[in-house]
Amino acid sequence: MLTTASVPDHDKVTYWNNAVSRTLVPMTVAPRDDGPFDGRIATHRLGYLQVSTMEADAERVSRTPALIARSSEPLVAIGVQMSGTATFIQDGRRAEVGEGDLVVYDTSRPYSFDYPRRFTSHVFQLPRRVLGVADSDIRQVTGNAIGTGDGFGAMLLPFLANLASSANSYSPAVADRLAGNVVDLLATLIAERSHPGGTDADTSRSHLLTRVREHINRNLGDPDLSPENIARTHRISVRYLHRLFQGEGTTVGRLIQQRRLEECGRELARRGRTTPTVSAVAQRWGFVNPAHFSRAFRAAYGVSPREWRNLRTAQDEGARPVVVTSTPGSVRATAADARGADRPLAVLPSFRG
Repeated sequence: MLTTASVPDHDKVTYWNNAVSRTLVPMTVAPRDDGPFDGRIATHRLGYLQVSTMEADAERVSRTPALIARSSEPLVAIGVQMSGTATFIQDGRRAEVGEGDLVVYDTSRPYSFDYPRRFTSHVFQLPRRVLGVADSDIRQVTGNAIGTGDGFGAMLLPFLANLASSANSYSPAVADRLAGNVVDLLATLIAERSHPGGTDADTSRSHLLTRVREHINRNLGDPDLSPENIARTHRISVRYLHRLFQGEGTTVGRLIQQRRLEECGRELARRGRTTPTVSAVAQRWGFVNPAHFSRAFRAAYGVSPREWRNLRTAQDEGARPVVVTSTPGSVRATAADARGADRPLAVLPSFRG
């Protein structure tokens, strides 16, 4: 808790400016009244989410481009007005914020709050990168007051108020999960406000999913290819990346392994003047551990990489043609043995392209 209570009157405003700037983001605070200023702010951490409760006398708060330049990381904030009122301005929009309303704002762009009388507010701050939403969508939400009767805000406001009042009571594991819940709720609020019909949001999601799949295909040989690496490249959170794939019938990790196995199988079946070793093929497509590669290949296709290569070589050298069964995504090979009888050899993967 930082408070002006024990600070000499002539130092209170300077102290309060420093306290608020250190706790939230650099900003300028100017009291509206001439008397001794009184303010207090308490802060708690829930993973990457910072929850602050501020109570202060009437004041004007402004965040200018010069102050923004002093900040290290863009944040998105939610202000919940618990008592008093405020006038909030950002992105050319002006919002009259009443008791029980919330506002969303981006700390990387100028904004101001004007509190005409004593007030209490909760401020939730999180890195903009974890949201996984477009900057243009955030801009459509800022500068608006959202009330309890305003769609999704009716559910979000009570949750945030209760979370702020109990923020210091959670274990680290529970705190991390709660931070993720706030991210999901805020992303949903932004989607609701910026794309009421859902069509544009669905199109944006589809384009992002396509870019992610193309990135995976281009980087299969990189052993460091991972959900964390992919999310960082596309400037989204790992949590949002996994959400993208929820309707795809697979996970990010499984897709990476599946595509790597497909390319390995394709290369092992290819005849040429030189024949690379199984381990060399595995490493070329991002598998670091040969034993893990062999287990993964057999689990996926029912044969070892070496058996797969031998079967395809035998087929190319004149064995009986591969017989296609009705099994989706696979073919079953048969070949004549030394006595002329047919015996099944393996279920072989069929590859795209």
